[in-house]
Amino acid sequence: MAAAAAAAPGALGTLQAGRARLVAACCARLGPGWRLPGPWTGPRAGPATWARGWTPAIGGPASRRGFGSEVKTEDELRVRHLEEENRGIVVLGINRASAKNSLSKNLIKMLSKAVDALKSDKKVRTIIVRSEVPGIFCAGADLKERVKMNPSEVGPFVSKIRAVINEIGGTQRLPRAIGMSLAKELIFSARVLDGQEAKAVGLISHVLEQNQEGDAAYRKALDLAREFLPQGPVAMRVAKLAINQGMEVDLVTGLAIEEACYAQTIPTKDRLEGLLAFKEKRTPRYKGE
Repeated sequence: MAAAAAAAPGALGTLQAGRARLVAACCARLGPGWRLPGPWTGPRAGPATWARGWTPAIGGPASRRGFGSEVKTEDELRVRHLEEENRGIVVLGINRASAKNSLSKNLIKMLSKAVDALKSDKKVRTIIVRSEVPGIFCAGADLKERVKMNPSEVGPFVSKIRAVINEIGGTQRLPRAIGMSLAKELIFSARVLDGQEAKAVGLISHVLEQNQEGDAAYRKALDLAREFLPQGPVAMRVAKLAINQGMEVDLVTGLAIEEACYAQTIPTKDRLEGLLAFKEKRTPRYKGE
């Protein structure tokens, strides 16, 4: 998911869920005190960027500020449908400043509701997940809330998180992304990594310098989302399925999955439109049919 020398570098990653493709935007401060990995790390999404202490890609300066302001629970997640040339892109903005955007019961409930609605909306092509809180992306689980839970509540709540964020599971996904030896080293030591180190080991996709507006990663995410928009929805959906399932099996089985996924595109109107557009030397007009 570039550079100008003075600003704090950042990071960007992507993840996919349901019909739409998710692009996660945040910027990592390089220096001590920032920890990896966080939620949503895993090869299914490609190298992801979710980590404690990441500076968000937002519309104002990305400086550290206090986290004392309270917001109404209904404002903890903001859903924004972009228009005009960005039509088809939806931005999910996390806004729990008082808890550093940590994952609470209410936030998970709101994320679940939003994602379920977006998955069934054929007009939605790409989702960008970003923080609207300066100085933080997501602090992980809301441990202040967790400590108040009965032991019987913890398991179901974690399962709910997995249902909404299917890329969690660091002990399984991290070794697949960066190898067993290094994964053990990072997990056992809880080592702090900066953005450049995270990119070097394959935890994040891009590192870039922050801009004056503090939204460098969001702008990069938006650029990527715009690249996704004109692609065929059917082809993207089955490609995602082939990649996700293929990562879990051997190469021969993975190739069989790919063949089965391609077969789903053969009877579609989009495939014929792509062939016709190529013949006529024009941009295809895919409809997801």
